[in-house]
Amino acid sequence: MAFRGIPSARGMSVEEFKEWLKQFDVDGDGRISRGELREALRRRGGWFTTLKAGRAVRRADRDNSGYVDDAEIENLIAFAQKDLGMKISAW
Repeated sequence: MAFRGIPSARGMSVEEFKEWLKQFDVDGDGRISRGELREALRRRGGWFTTLKAGRAVRRADRDNSGYVDDAEIENLIAFAQKDLGMKISAW
């Protein structure tokens, strides 16, 4: 499944992943909520997006704020790679 402007065969870098997520940060607070992540997964063509977004935020959100912020983005990347099969590289 291709992301908007990013071919899936190549995957994406961490910076590209962050930029991709930013387009779903509806309120512009710099954090990703479960609802915002659900929309990102839905637009990617994912199934069971409410469930997956909830699990992703719970795993990534170390301070239990209900959001994934910049300090927790690595946790979200690890979840996306392992549980969603996304290809995200350091470069």
